[in-house]
Amino acid sequence: MIQDKKLFSIGLALIAAFLVVLYAIFSPLFAGGRNALDYLDSTFNSISKNASYFIPGVMDKAKKFQGTEVSVAIKATDAGQAARLEKIMGVATAKVVVDGTKLVVSGDLGRLIAAALSDADLMFKNDGATVSGKYDLDEKRVLYDWHQAFSTMTKDLNRQGKFQEGKILRDVQTKALEPAYNYYGIEAISMSSMMWVAMGSLIGYVIYTVWYGFAILFLFEGWGLKLNH
Repeated sequence: MIQDKKLFSIGLALIAAFLVVLYAIFSPLFAGGRNALDYLDSTFNSISKNASYFIPGVMDKAKKFQGTEVSVAIKATDAGQAARLEKIMGVATAKVVVDGTKLVVSGDLGRLIAAALSDADLMFKNDGATVSGKYDLDEKRVLYDWHQAFSTMTKDLNRQGKFQEGKILRDVQTKALEPAYNYYGIEAISMSSMMWVAMGSLIGYVIYTVWYGFAILFLFEGWGLKLNH
């Protein structure tokens, strides 16, 4: 039994309006048939990408390893990856000896890192065609193989006691290869250029949440359900 028809009617009106807005949120109102959630997800991914461009800094750190000769073992996942790594490392002017899924790579560590960072930078800028053309391989596969190779190389360098060399490879993985791979195909945009979207979505989320809360509150109070202390 409804105790307060006025409050109950306000609650119903708020719920109805809430559902109308919810329908609009999930409607394809944006370019490309995207709804509001798709648009915001794409926008925040682009903002996040812009804030994840660490490659120049890693390039600066890697310069001191130019001329550092290393010989490291790599364990490929299969014969196919071993063949790809032989090609990739060969383009980077490293000497590669392949034995099944095991590779021994010898050469200038700085040049290897520079080659990987060059590919990562191209991919971060969505120029995968250049990377693919360089090796005649799928561009994302190239970055994945670089990442896998550096992972096993890091372990071998640490085993050899070359911890600084291992650390720079780890930096290349986490600050260059991974962001370039994960954000490939996404356009980077600055936070300042989309500040109104960020603020609008935050304020809108707070208002929408409070809106729903008051709608439920008025419905329950109109129904006669109240909390007493």
